[in-house]
Parts: sequence; C-alpha cells; structure tokens
Amino acid sequence: MSKWLSAEWFDETRVLAADQPGRPGLSARIQYEVTGGPDGDISYYWILEDGVLRASALGMVDRPDVTLTMVWDDAVAVQKGDLDPNVAFMQGRMKVSGSMGVMMALLPVTNTLDYLDLRRRITAVTEF
Repeated sequence: MSKWLSAEWFDETRVLAADQPGRPGLSARIQYEVTGGPDGDISYYWILEDGVLRASALGMVDRPDVTLTMVWDDAVAVQKGDLDPNVAFMQGRMKVSGSMGVMMALLPVTNTLDYLDLRRRITAVTEF
C-alpha cells in the first residue's frame, strides 16, 4: 500500500489509470489544493489529455485550467468514495477557480462506471 499523495502513490495511480478509456476533447490541467492535512497543506496536479491521465505529481502545474481546493477530511472522503465530487462542489465544500467550463466537463466523468471502478481500485491500494 502507498501513502495517499506520496510519490509512490502517484506512480501507482498512473499505472492503474492506464486502462481508462479515452474521452476526446476532455483535456485539462487540474491543480489540487488540500488544506489542513496532518502534515500541512498539500498541492498536487493531474494533466488529462483526451480523458487519459498523462501526468500527476506533488507540486504546482503551469497554467492550470482549474484549481480545486478542499479541506483534508473532504478530500479523503472524495477519494474513498464517501463524498461525491458533484455534491462537494454543489455544497461549496470543493472550491473551484479557473474555467467553469472545464469543471462542468469533468464532473459528469466522476459518475461513470470506469471512473468509479478506478477510484475503488486506487482506494484499495491506498493508506490514508
């Protein structure tokens, strides 16, 4: 098991995400900000190209399309599947800055069977 948001975790999740179907036109540079964690605030990013995860790591991405900010407990709940990202967004528990068009294109994907299965597989190999 890899510790959530560790370098090993990012490596493992990219391998697990390799079988995700392409989604033409769904490309985004997503910056994540997780606040109030046990070791402080954490920044990380994902780069999607046509729905495929091309890069992810701790740190900042150049020119993010969208930045998502959540407190630690909510970010863990989203990762575990205990909090739907759509609900977090609608309840203001996920703060969004940047392109709302990109955000609105990303949210429906979080309810697809492929994504839900990937999140389950990632959670199964994650130590929180």
